[in-house]
Amino acid sequence: MYKVLTIAGSDSGGGAGIQADLKTFQELDVFGMSAITAVTAQNTLGVQGVYPMSVEAVTQQIQSIGTDMGADAIKTGMLFSAEIIRAVAAGIEQFGWKHVVVDPVMIAKGGASLLQQEAVEALKEELLPLATVVTPNIPEAEVLTKMKIETMADRQRAAKRLHSMGVTYVVIKGGHDVLDEATDLLYDGTSFFYYTSPKIATKNTHGTGCTFAAAIAAQLAKGQSVQEAVQVAKAFIQAAITDELQIGAGHGPTNHWAYQKSLKQVLR
Repeated sequence: MYKVLTIAGSDSGGGAGIQADLKTFQELDVFGMSAITAVTAQNTLGVQGVYPMSVEAVTQQIQSIGTDMGADAIKTGMLFSAEIIRAVAAGIEQFGWKHVVVDPVMIAKGGASLLQQEAVEALKEELLPLATVVTPNIPEAEVLTKMKIETMADRQRAAKRLHSMGVTYVVIKGGHDVLDEATDLLYDGTSFFYYTSPKIATKNTHGTGCTFAAAIAAQLAKGQSVQEAVQVAKAFIQAAITDELQIGAGHGPTNHWAYQKSLKQVLR
């Protein structure tokens, strides 16, 4: 039984955060555990409130997992503050956890800030050097690299800059592409790999970043390579977006069981 720990915020609407992560882990046959960094009041229309946990509470959750259950992979999401980021980094180092997937969650779909400004530097200095994979979208990559990203060449330069911060693998997601296709760029320090899928015309994309990173962590826990894990994560999120749920009046959640459903249909 492979075990994956998500260290992230709670989404009361169930579409993102630890709820999305745990659903993804379950669908990909790994045992999910969580350390909650903040509780949010949110729905498909936006974020109505953010209530961070204390550093002590986050640290104790990590200690509880590390001293008893252990983890084959770690996925981090909304970490909110520099103090929480440092606590998470300390826990990862203490327990020698490998296969660390960092989703640098900064802005919610509705525009609410989910990461304090001073926490960006802590993320770069404390957590990225411990990361196996970092999975920013284009706006997040722009904040982390302090550069404008408009072309694929820009994306490649940004990936190299992120890699120089100590990350082993960089994935810059293409969901913000203005083309009819979304291309995710993977950089391993030497070569670039491209994962392209058709863009789906839908507003129901809440939690896509969380789900994508969680799927990578699940596959790494099971022993897949990063390239293989990204391929599965791409297929997982493509199915989740395509098979819409139509929940709520705003940016609705994705369908976490669509991937397994699609596999069963292929096998029939």
